[in-house]
Amino acid sequence: MSLFSSIRMAANTLQTDQIALQVIAQNIANANTPGYIREEVVLTPAPTFRYGGLLLGLGVRVEAVIQKIDHFLEERLRGAVSDKTSAEAQEETYLELEQLLGELSETDLSSRLNAFFSSIAEVLNQPESRSVRNLVVLQGQTLASEISRLANRVNEIRAAVNGRVTQMADDINRLLEEIRTLNIRITETEGGSVSKSHAVGLRDQRLKALEKLAELISIRVEEQDNGSVTVYCGADYLVSEGFARQVEVAKSTDRGLSISNIQLVDTQSPLDTQSGRYYGLVYARDQILGGFLDQLDDFARTLIFEFNKIYASGQGLVGFQQLTSQAQVDATDKPLNQVGLSFTPVNGSFQVLVYNRKTGLTKTTDIRVDLNGIGRDTSLEDIVTALNAIDGIRAEITPNRGLSIRSTSPDLEFSFAHDTSGLLAALGLNTFFTGSTALSIGVNRLVAADPALFAASRGGIGADTDNAVELARFLDVPLAAKNGDSLAVLYDRLVSGVTQGSAISQAVAEGARTFEATLRGQKLALSGVSIDEEAVRMITFQRQFQAAARFIAHLSELFEVLVSI
Repeated sequence: MSLFSSIRMAANTLQTDQIALQVIAQNIANANTPGYIREEVVLTPAPTFRYGGLLLGLGVRVEAVIQKIDHFLEERLRGAVSDKTSAEAQEETYLELEQLLGELSETDLSSRLNAFFSSIAEVLNQPESRSVRNLVVLQGQTLASEISRLANRVNEIRAAVNGRVTQMADDINRLLEEIRTLNIRITETEGGSVSKSHAVGLRDQRLKALEKLAELISIRVEEQDNGSVTVYCGADYLVSEGFARQVEVAKSTDRGLSISNIQLVDTQSPLDTQSGRYYGLVYARDQILGGFLDQLDDFARTLIFEFNKIYASGQGLVGFQQLTSQAQVDATDKPLNQVGLSFTPVNGSFQVLVYNRKTGLTKTTDIRVDLNGIGRDTSLEDIVTALNAIDGIRAEITPNRGLSIRSTSPDLEFSFAHDTSGLLAALGLNTFFTGSTALSIGVNRLVAADPALFAASRGGIGADTDNAVELARFLDVPLAAKNGDSLAVLYDRLVSGVTQGSAISQAVAEGARTFEATLRGQKLALSGVSIDEEAVRMITFQRQFQAAARFIAHLSELFEVLVSI
């Protein structure tokens, strides 16, 4: 082996040690840099050369500088990040709902319900007192206001969540463009599949962008031979080498709210994501908050219609001289169960009581509501005809297709009783509550203006308090329309659904956070920088560098001897 070959071998060693020490310095410098992946040198024996009949080596050389990374672990971590952000979005929504309900506080909805029905029970003790009946009206207004407030607040939260979904489209597009640009720069820097070294700084940036994207939507990443990555969301690709697809916001309407969903621009197909903050927010908006609103609406509708069905069969301390229905029909000549009423009447009948103040006599007339589907079913026009056949009252259809009834003499008052059809409650005649949803529930303005109209009696105007007895125990009465569940059961189900959902979402979110932390620990152990380990490597290459330098010094002395001969 010639002296020149030995010098060349030593030079290779010095160059290799210099590069290795530079990589170590890079690692130490970025020990606390977020997202930094530890670098390492890949060493390989230098090529051999022939010396006579021998093949001799030329030392060592650096084959590549690569990131110390486990791509399978990175994919699992991105999945864990998506699951965590989705779970946290749902957890946050449930916590807001729990705070909004304020259960077990003095102002929660259950307290309002109990106060309302307790005030009705007070009417039994003082049936002639208008102030006691006025308290019922006030408690009813408070209850209706609380239900409406709750619905409004949930809609406000839904709108806020939807706003976050709308803004997310720009974030997704920005990250897709960043990944696309980094794909190009990495491919150019690494020279496609020619170089074995990694464009480490650029790859760190791309890893951070991919993780941020995974926070928003669930993605799958496949690295190509040329160093670029292809990003998928479900079956759709979002980034492929130097090309990125864009997303946009698609508007639609759900439960009265204009909502946003994200779709691909070129195909108008929705993003097929099963986790990530976008999925969590959409689920929170449509399932958690939307589902709660559906339950609250069902609760309010049940309270309105079932309470009004009992109430409409009663009479107050005074009767009516003029009354107009709260609801209107789509057509006056069609069966009453097919005219678009918010509540549907059934086959049955009701009574009209006409009371003469002078004589003290009451005339009772039965009005048949035929809705059995056999022959001609009853329409609003038929009801008007039947009412006009009663002496002392006149009925007509209003211009907006409602029903108006009036007495023909100042001495006559009318009221209603024994409604088995639910028509009075469906039309809004002699009812306590108005509206048909949680947002629209209210108290009848006629009763609010004159609490003496509160229908506590069943035996005639001001005769008894039998109807108040039924109304006072309504909260716990099994309802046939709800398969035997009472209003109290419906409310408990509403609250327990939120409580249980919140507990589950917190458990899922905590599990997702723990799993992500575990994977981050594994990543840190593999890809993180340990100052102690780098110090050991630094000393190793330093000693190797010193030995190579001393070897060169000895070669220099030999070379001088050779020259002097």
